[in-house]
Amino acid sequence: MKRLEGKVATVAGATRGAGRAMAIKLGEAGATVYVTGRTTRHQLSPMGRKETIEETAEQVTRAGGKGISVRVDHTIEAEVRQLFEQIKSEQSGKLDLLVNDIWGGDPLTEWGKDIADHDLQKGLQMQKQAVHAHLITAHYAVPLMKANKRGLLVEITDGVDETYRGNIYYSLAKVSNIHMAKAMGEALKAYGITSVALTPGFLRSEAMLDLFGVTEENWRDGSKVEPHFIASESPAYIGEALKHLASDPEVHRFNGQALSTWGLSEVYHFKDADGSQPHWGNYFDHHVK
Repeated sequence: MKRLEGKVATVAGATRGAGRAMAIKLGEAGATVYVTGRTTRHQLSPMGRKETIEETAEQVTRAGGKGISVRVDHTIEAEVRQLFEQIKSEQSGKLDLLVNDIWGGDPLTEWGKDIADHDLQKGLQMQKQAVHAHLITAHYAVPLMKANKRGLLVEITDGVDETYRGNIYYSLAKVSNIHMAKAMGEALKAYGITSVALTPGFLRSEAMLDLFGVTEENWRDGSKVEPHFIASESPAYIGEALKHLASDPEVHRFNGQALSTWGLSEVYHFKDADGSQPHWGNYFDHHVK
């Protein structure tokens, strides 16, 4: 069923990985989805990956929705403002969902280094991309939702609490995303707007598959390199989580919360692309802690 037909969504950072999968799943449910990112068929981002926003938009349309690609660097205010002016014009002021999945911090993270040894500029750039860009994007998206007295804001993060994540800059970015969702949920609830944070488990992104020298078809072989990879999940899993959240008429019950794919799979009973139901929370408690 196309439960999101007639809905307008923006997935900021939808070039690949979780962002791409979430956009596709929204399309599967019938939504019009603006997919943004920095890599197009004509211009690569500093990430140096081959995936493009045009490909994502095409996959959204093939899935049953309407995909619209817009190249945006979300750290540049003028580009973000122009994006939402375009959405306002093309969709008669309508915006039902914003997914803040802007990241690009993997090449900036120096694991094993403390604040004295970590490259300062890389650390600050991470905050610019993963925190400042989220603030800029929400700043220009929220007025459309306030005008219509409804909307869902989803901050994509890593983890559900303030636990230190092994790198000060990485940890600060991800915890900031969680608190941003909580703060917006409190401040905007009077407008009928719901705000949540959402985390995947061990994400089997394209970059992670490449790192372990496997494909989605033989991904389990990656556990020979990293044993915990056996508990990983495909990007489709967080896509399913988002699709169910966006389709839930009672989604406001989650307002301000930090949610997880594994937790929501117990609420909505969805499964990963291979029919499994990964539960990173249980796995982490028994095998990682």
